[in-house]
Amino acid sequence: MSALTQAGARPFVREILGRSDYAIIGGLVARHAKVLDLGCGDGELLQWLAENKGVEARGIEINSSRVQRAISRGVPAYQGDIDQGLADYPDQAFDYVILSLTLQETRRPLVVLKEMLRVGRRAIVTFPNFGHWRVRLAHLLRGRAPKTRLFPYDWYDSPNIHFFTVKDFEAVVRQEGWTVERRIFISGHYLGTVLYNLMAEVAVFLVRR
Repeated sequence: MSALTQAGARPFVREILGRSDYAIIGGLVARHAKVLDLGCGDGELLQWLAENKGVEARGIEINSSRVQRAISRGVPAYQGDIDQGLADYPDQAFDYVILSLTLQETRRPLVVLKEMLRVGRRAIVTFPNFGHWRVRLAHLLRGRAPKTRLFPYDWYDSPNIHFFTVKDFEAVVRQEGWTVERRIFISGHYLGTVLYNLMAEVAVFLVRR
């Protein structure tokens, strides 16, 4: 991750593999760490982390064809449903467990978070902020389920089943007694610092027990 250094300029978030949240994750993960990526997709992020940070990578993905593509990249991945837990892994088996833009799609998000912090020393969670002003405005003016650039799905075709905000996530962290080591808010390609529950499109949290 790099930022503009001109005085008064808004910090600019570059992309890794076409995603700003991946760039943030790449900066948070320490070199040579043990990393588990939940919902790893085609394994692009894990491949990048292995090649650029020397991590020991593992991935879980529910879609079998994506698992095969991840394996073809050289990423150790297996098919699994993270909603069913991570019973195959012992406590503190990983330095980082990553869940990127997927928490809102899980059936039992709190269970998933607890399992992440059981098997990992730290969890990196990124999620779309449904408190963003465009989502609020779309709902207010149209009187229908929000459909914006960030949430382009029709209500009947959306993978998102939990519509939570940054403040909702922070409330869960406090409730469970977890510690936030870093929290980063992205609006487009820029870092957000003020009115984050209103202005952030994507939030990135580094959490530990």
